Amino acid sequence: MHTSVQCSQVEWAVRRATTVPQCTAFHAARRSLQQPRLRQLHRHLGGQVRCPFRHTTCAAETDAASAAATPSMPVPPETEAQSPVESMASSVPQASVWQLDFCSRPVVDERGKKKWELMICDENRSFEFARFFTNNQINSAQLKIVLAEILSQPGARRPDSVKFFRGQMQTIITRALNELDIKPVPSRRCFTLINWLRERAETVYKQMPGFSTSVAGPLAMDAGGPRDLPEALMGESWELVQYPLSDLQNELQQVDQGLIFGEKFDLAAIGAADLPSDALVPGIAVFSRRCEALAAWTSGVELAAVVADADRACLILEAGVNERFRYGSYRRTPEATAEARAWEEAKQKVRGLHFLAIMENEDAEESTGIWLLQEQSTVPV
Repeated sequence: MHTSVQCSQVEWAVRRATTVPQCTAFHAARRSLQQPRLRQLHRHLGGQVRCPFRHTTCAAETDAASAAATPSMPVPPETEAQSPVESMASSVPQASVWQLDFCSRPVVDERGKKKWELMICDENRSFEFARFFTNNQINSAQLKIVLAEILSQPGARRPDSVKFFRGQMQTIITRALNELDIKPVPSRRCFTLINWLRERAETVYKQMPGFSTSVAGPLAMDAGGPRDLPEALMGESWELVQYPLSDLQNELQQVDQGLIFGEKFDLAAIGAADLPSDALVPGIAVFSRRCEALAAWTSGVELAAVVADADRACLILEAGVNERFRYGSYRRTPEATAEARAWEEAKQKVRGLHFLAIMENEDAEESTGIWLLQEQSTVPV
């Protein structure tokens, strides 16, 4: 029998590890809340951590209430990637999900006022739109007019939802989208848009008359303090793992096909297409006997990143625009702190890429959900 876990009991899994030499392997041990002692779990294979993923979903032990509340399996839209362009609009939008940014830029006009810009793209950048605005045009009515203009193009598809990552613009963006019957989604899963913004910071803004170094530079993403994890998102145990990029991409194909829960993005769209296929991508494997329900509930959260916070001795799950949850804690030891920092360093070696996988148990050869993530602590402007 499982002990009932309340939301305030965030230490739903405790783990520690031996020192990780050169980040080549993680030596994992963990303890669930129901186990009074740590048991050592060796998961090495050829000097690397073995993460046993396969391509079928597992059968979870869920009760009728959990099953009834389980969201249906998502099937991501298919889009065709094209070369990025710097024109106002690169094509007619076809994707069901857009990414949008509406904010000031490090460029001033003849009045000395900062220019604003609206940027819109889809996940693969097959559609791009960019337009500058004066500071007296920043309102939901003006935004709605431009969005309606885009949708009025022959052959344009109305998106089901639009993601945006700036919390300070939520009111304006949400109002404009609601009036167009488009779902607004506050989310830091705007990886493609942020990479495009990074490109424009170098190739467009710096070349414009009025570019100002005094207002240029990276800005920290919105981030609140970490809070307790909702009980529906709690697993039973977890461990730090690594997985070769090629194998990870094969697993993520099952997400495209709607066979498992999860979410992915195009590596080319974030400037990571040149990563070698054997690059080791760090991740978090979460285990639960109710893995299917856990994966379903997790699919309803806009996951952005997982951070191993050595100062707090816990994992931080970042979601939405500024939500942060204490995802799991570990006993503070020099060895555990060293591994947490090594895991973070491993992320940086693959440009912030990492993943979250949900499985039934540590010996399972099946996964029910996998999410590709990228850490984005700052935006260029």
